[in-house]
Amino acid sequence: MTQSFPFDTVLVANRGEIALRILRTLRRLGLKGAIVHHAADKGAPAIAAADIAIEIKGVTPVAAFLDGAQIIAAAKAAGAGAIHPGYGFLSENAGFARAVAAAGIAFVGPLPEAIELMGDKVRARKFVADRGFPVAPSAIEDDDPASFAERARAVGTPLLIKPSAGGGGKGMRIVRDLALLDEEIERARSEGLRYFGDGRLYVERFVENPRHIEVQVMGDAHGNVIHLWERECSVQRRFQKVVEETPSPALTPAQRRDICETAAGIARAANYRNAGTVEFIYGNGEFFFLEMNTRLQVEHPVTEEITGLDLVEVQLRVAAGEALPLAQGAVPSSGHAIELRIYAESPSRGFVPTTGRLLALDWPSGPGVRVDAGIAAGQAVTTAFDPMLAKLIVHGATRGEAIARARKALAETVVLGCETNIAFLDRLLADAVFAAGEVHTGTLDARPDLAAEPPLTEDLRRRLLAAAALSIRPVRDAADRIPALHAAIGGWRN
Repeated sequence: MTQSFPFDTVLVANRGEIALRILRTLRRLGLKGAIVHHAADKGAPAIAAADIAIEIKGVTPVAAFLDGAQIIAAAKAAGAGAIHPGYGFLSENAGFARAVAAAGIAFVGPLPEAIELMGDKVRARKFVADRGFPVAPSAIEDDDPASFAERARAVGTPLLIKPSAGGGGKGMRIVRDLALLDEEIERARSEGLRYFGDGRLYVERFVENPRHIEVQVMGDAHGNVIHLWERECSVQRRFQKVVEETPSPALTPAQRRDICETAAGIARAANYRNAGTVEFIYGNGEFFFLEMNTRLQVEHPVTEEITGLDLVEVQLRVAAGEALPLAQGAVPSSGHAIELRIYAESPSRGFVPTTGRLLALDWPSGPGVRVDAGIAAGQAVTTAFDPMLAKLIVHGATRGEAIARARKALAETVVLGCETNIAFLDRLLADAVFAAGEVHTGTLDARPDLAAEPPLTEDLRRRLLAAAALSIRPVRDAADRIPALHAAIGGWRN
C-alpha cells in the first residue's frame, strides 16, 4: 500500500470538475485514481486523467451515477480500497455509504448515521434545537400531522415550506398569504415525493433578504472536530449559489467567532467525521441553523485558498484513520477568496440552461487565479447534467484585490460554443452593491438589470453584423477563390 494509506487506489464516483479535482490530489499523494463515467461524458478530461476508467450505464446518465451497486462493482473491478463520492449524486446517501463499508471499501465521507441524522432536515433541526443551538421558529409535520397546517399558521408569515429530505431548493415554497397555505403545502408535498420519494414537510419563519453563511467543519475518528472558517453564499438564484467568498464581509470578528464555534459545536454533538458544512441564515445580527451538508461542498476551494489546506487530502487521511492535521488554534486564515460558478445558461432569458459543442476554451492564469474545470474543447454540453461548466477561484490580500483579479480573469476567459453567464458575473462584480458587500439572498431577484444584456451601440451592432457576414461560407469561399487569370500563372514568381 502507499505510504500512510491503507489503500492504493481510490474510485471517484463522480464526474466533471470535481472528479478531475479529486484525481489531481490522488496523483499528488501517489495514489491511483479510478473513475466511473457515462457515454454522455465522452472526451471529458477526467476520463483521460484517471489511471482506470470504467463505463457505467443507466436509463439516463444521472441514473447511472445513482446506481450504487454498479459503482461498488466498478470499485471492486478497479481494486479500489476507497470511494470518494464528490458532491451530488450519492454523496449524501446513507444507504450507499453503508453498502460501501459492507463491501470492505472505505467511504471518503461521514458515517452513515451522521448522514441519516443531518441529511434529514427535520431530524437535524430537532437535534440542533434540543442541544440549545439557535434555530428559526418552525413547525414540523412529523410532530403531529393532523395539526401541521394549524401550527404552520402560528409560525406567521412570511414562512418557508421545505421537504424534509430536500436539497438544492427543490420543493421549497414561500408563503406570504396564509389563505394560500393549504395549496402550497400540497404543492411542496408533491414536489418532495417527485424529487426525493419523501413527502414529509416542515415550515420555518422565512427571514426576508437574509444572508446565507456557512461554516466548513472537519472531524476525525479520534473525537477531534474543527472549523475552517465561514463562507458567504448569499448571491443565489432559485436557492442555488452563484458566488461564494470568504471571509464574509457581513461579520464582525466576534460574530465570526460565534457562528464558527456554533457550527463546530453542532458537529461535535453529532460525533461528526470527515468534511461537512453547517449552514445558517443571518440577519439583523442574529443567525439561525438552516441545515448541514454531509459532504464536500462545491465552494470548498475558497476555504482552501485562505487556509492553504487541501480539503480532499484531509478527507482521504481521515478516511484512512488518521487524526486531523492541526488543532483549531492553528487553522490559518489569510487574505480573501472568491469563487464564481461559470454556468452554461442564458441570464437574460431567465437563466435557462444552454447547450452546444465547445468550440474553444481558454482559461485565465496568473497570481491568485485558479480554475477548476472538467470540460475540453470539442465536448458537447447537454442537458443531461447540471449546467455548471467550471469554477473560477481568485485569492487576494484584500477583498478589493480579489474582486479586481476576478474581473481581470473573467475578461481573459474564453468559452465558445454555448452561451454562458460570464458577462453577467462581470456585471455583478462591477455593481456597487456587491462591491460594498451588501448582498443578500434576494439580491439577484431584486436586480433583473444585472441579468439583462446591455443594449448594443450602433457602431458595435454594425461591427458584429459585418463579422457575421464575413464568416459565412459563401463569403469566405469568394474571398479565398483565385481568379482564373491569376491561377493560370501557376507557380511563377517574379
